[in-house]
Amino acid sequence: MSELHERMPRTLRTVGIVGSAGAYGRWLTRFFEQHMQVQVIGHDPADPGSHSPEQLLEQADVLVFSAPIRHTSALIAEYVSLSAGREQERLWLDVTSVKEAPVQAMLASRAEVVGLHPMTAPPKAPTLKGRVMVVCEARLQHWRPWVDALCLALQAECVRATPQHHDQMMALVQAMVHATHLAQAGVLREYQPQLGTLAAMLPYRSASFELDTAIISRILSLNPAIYEDIQFGNPYVAPMLQRLIGQLQTLQAQVGQGDDAARGAFREHLLGANRSAFGDQALAAGNYTFERVGYLLADLTERNALSVHLPEDRAGSLRELLNVFEQHGISLASIHSSRTPAGEVHFRIGFVAGSEPRAIAAAAAEVDASGIGRVLA
Repeated sequence: MSELHERMPRTLRTVGIVGSAGAYGRWLTRFFEQHMQVQVIGHDPADPGSHSPEQLLEQADVLVFSAPIRHTSALIAEYVSLSAGREQERLWLDVTSVKEAPVQAMLASRAEVVGLHPMTAPPKAPTLKGRVMVVCEARLQHWRPWVDALCLALQAECVRATPQHHDQMMALVQAMVHATHLAQAGVLREYQPQLGTLAAMLPYRSASFELDTAIISRILSLNPAIYEDIQFGNPYVAPMLQRLIGQLQTLQAQVGQGDDAARGAFREHLLGANRSAFGDQALAAGNYTFERVGYLLADLTERNALSVHLPEDRAGSLRELLNVFEQHGISLASIHSSRTPAGEVHFRIGFVAGSEPRAIAAAAAEVDASGIGRVLA
């Protein structure tokens, strides 16, 4: 093994990001600088002040492709041509939602190659803690210790897969979920003249409807190009959609038929067969998850609550906050944390029914005056 082979993974100096001005490019820049303590340079056509591709190829020990799915493979091919072998002994990564084509494009280089797919939009948090990241180790040897350190620093739940298996899974985990909710959005839009907007429907909500409309709102709020590419850029999506349409057509035919035989077929195939396929353990776990989310939604709609930001991120600060309410004789019904777009952690505290409003107001004033926290609402 050459000296360079032994040295490079432990003496990484610079990470280069192709697509550094994008949402993930910006998030990765902060992550690598703050959590991996390495220099980051980047190129992006949207940033005239960014580095050139030549500078990335010359200086970056690790090159990360963070570009739109539809352009990634061609972009990688351009870098392979420009690099002309200089990438040997280095590591190339990509972070797109499709893996087969980008990984194959990177394998045309002489670099070590790993495909990454964080299963989330760029989070507000500084790491991927609590999120899944799929890791496709296509050609990895000398950089393995550094890749392991990267996964550890990201704090993600890492799942290993081949690029093909990843794309087959994403046709279900991403594309099918997006397709069904976009279809729901279209149906809700078509019913607006009769029943009104989503705001008019939500007073009649069930927990399931509230969750579905939250997912729809999430999809429609983010970059539409991402959702477009997930549908059009994965070769396994078209056959999945055909199966999805087939299931809906079967249900449509049964409801249209409407007799006891159709009802029996519905129970046997759409309910019974699916229940057996999922299995009792998976159904129990999923049902429990739904119940927990339902309780969370109920807590978040409770109006007898305060939101508080704790400015000092230190051990014991939450205990001090809760002690204030205890001293005022106020019992808590729930407490939940969330993170703002700026990254601040806010606690939403719900109180038991019948809590004295004046006691809550006095406790809130003490929290503000003491500097323990800042009451938001």
